[in-house]
Amino acid sequence: SAALEMSVKHEEQFEPTPYVVAIITYIGYVMLAVFGHMRDFLRNHGFEKNLIATEPARTKDFVPLYQNFESFYTRNLYRRIRDCWNRPIRTCPGAEFELIDRKSPDHGWSFEYPGTHTRAINFGSYNYLGFAETDGPCADAAAAATETFGCGVGSPRAEAGNLDLHTRLEATVAEFVGAEDAIIFPMGFATNALNMPALIGKGCCVLSDELNHSSLVLGARLTGAKIKVFRHNDIADVEAKLRDAIVYGQDRTRRPFKKILIVVEGVYSMEGSVTRLPELIALKKKYKAYLYLDEAHSIGAMGPHGRGVVDYFGCDPRDVDVLMGTFTKSFGGAGGYIAGSQHLVALLRQRSHSGLYGASLPAPVAAQVVTAFQMLMGRAGPPGEGARRLKQLEVNTQYFRASLHRLGVIVYGHRTSPVVPVMIFMPGKIAAFGRETLKRGLGTVVVGYPATPIIESRARFCLSAAHSLDIIDRSVQIIDEVTSLLLMKYSRRPPPAWTAGITREWAEAQLKLVDQQRRPHGAANGGPVPRRPVECRGDPPDKVADENDAAVKDNLAAVAAAS
Repeated sequence: SAALEMSVKHEEQFEPTPYVVAIITYIGYVMLAVFGHMRDFLRNHGFEKNLIATEPARTKDFVPLYQNFESFYTRNLYRRIRDCWNRPIRTCPGAEFELIDRKSPDHGWSFEYPGTHTRAINFGSYNYLGFAETDGPCADAAAAATETFGCGVGSPRAEAGNLDLHTRLEATVAEFVGAEDAIIFPMGFATNALNMPALIGKGCCVLSDELNHSSLVLGARLTGAKIKVFRHNDIADVEAKLRDAIVYGQDRTRRPFKKILIVVEGVYSMEGSVTRLPELIALKKKYKAYLYLDEAHSIGAMGPHGRGVVDYFGCDPRDVDVLMGTFTKSFGGAGGYIAGSQHLVALLRQRSHSGLYGASLPAPVAAQVVTAFQMLMGRAGPPGEGARRLKQLEVNTQYFRASLHRLGVIVYGHRTSPVVPVMIFMPGKIAAFGRETLKRGLGTVVVGYPATPIIESRARFCLSAAHSLDIIDRSVQIIDEVTSLLLMKYSRRPPPAWTAGITREWAEAQLKLVDQQRRPHGAANGGPVPRRPVECRGDPPDKVADENDAAVKDNLAAVAAAS
């Protein structure tokens, strides 16, 4: 039964690209390239007006800023459809948002803004737990912190930028993920890119998943270590490369590597897949390697308690040497953290370029994130609200994925991953899908080469606890219309077996069960319980913590009295 449960937890869908679709996709890119070269020829010889920023004669001998292909691709392919990216919004990116309309009179060279707006369902933001909101406990805490500390600190933490909120956030993160200690950073990308060089260097080896995020790729390159790339989620390939690294050692000298670090993500943001953590832990113990786990898209979004894939698989967090995550996705903030042993965190406090030289996390952001963590742990906000959001996200994810499978589109990823890629394949359909869904009131992200393999363009939907079942039903209806219009129902497989029981009735029953579990803790007759605010002020950390703990106790007492 344990093996069966583990196989279910690893169940993922990656239907291969149909041959006919792959051939047509390649032909489409060839045609675009041919016409692009023709247009370049006409521009270079004055037959067509050149709208490109050209290089002055005095810099002709300089090293080019862009490679020829990158420049060609941007000029002739991306430019035609760039209205599908960098769309400006004018409201909080919650379950819905408003986009500022724009139009291009010259096919993507420039934009004009007519002054109108479009309201759409938001499936493009990583707002997994719905904490991107303008009211509620998190927003109140951020506002209180702004009144006390202001918007920015203006100094690294090593100098005059270490607030009590930062210390409290680190303690909260460590407690939440089950680590001895944690350190926070003001930027999620830099948390990976600028901290990996502090952990390993020359004479070490990095085993990196082929689909790792660019921040991990950059961080690995900056270390100067030997990098070996293994096939995505292929445990056999990981073990083979581990053995090679141990047997053959460093290039030329064949000396043993000082350290071997396996680097993976919890949830992969382009594939919607989940790392095979239990097997990786077994491998790293067997071969005495280290494990670096990036939980940017899984912390707060996976597991019964929201503690990421470690929680989802029921693993011991102490078995993961480096626990990394960001506050950008599930918590509605910014920045990132690394958690682990006290020795690891102490080392990073001394060596981390991001921690030593980067400005510290703004106080409002720290307050927002602290409160979000406290809500997940049941210490702030309405009783049971954190658990409700976790369950809402889980139900939304499975209901949305099951609905898409029944449409006949190709859906990638793990059944519980809130990142849901729908395959588009053909370059001409990338912009068409993004534009047609937006016309119908659905905002999402479309992705193509070079962010994906050339024949694996896709639309990426990000689920949120802020989405209601009605919003999901409306979105699925829009996707059904657009995929029928664009002939995108490529799947030749029946829906997975697990989708059979995932219906609207099932989803409503799951959410109703959560509400029933919360009801004994609510006010009599469903009325609100007056709560004493949990504040973030500039007092000493111990004093703030004591007063906040007292506020939480008062809130719980009020709830108990009301029920």
